[in-house]
Amino acid sequence: GPDHPNLASLLSNLARLLQDKGRYVKAEPLYERAIAIGEKALGPDHPELATSLHNLAGLLKAQGKYNEAEPLFKRA
Repeated sequence: GPDHPNLASLLSNLARLLQDKGRYVKAEPLYERAIAIGEKALGPDHPELATSLHNLAGLLKAQGKYNEAEPLFKRA
């Protein structure tokens, strides 16, 4: 379904692929959706969220969005 943890994993993987290709604008909302699904399905402190949080933080850092990246790195 649209809120299943497996979908979150797939979205995160797709976002990572796009990030690796330099397609940051397309990757960012996929990470955000993956995180939202994970928070809803697993809870906001579940360890499985760490990868998506870290990857989104890295994406933001690569774009020079340090203030947005820092809290995500800390949370991850």
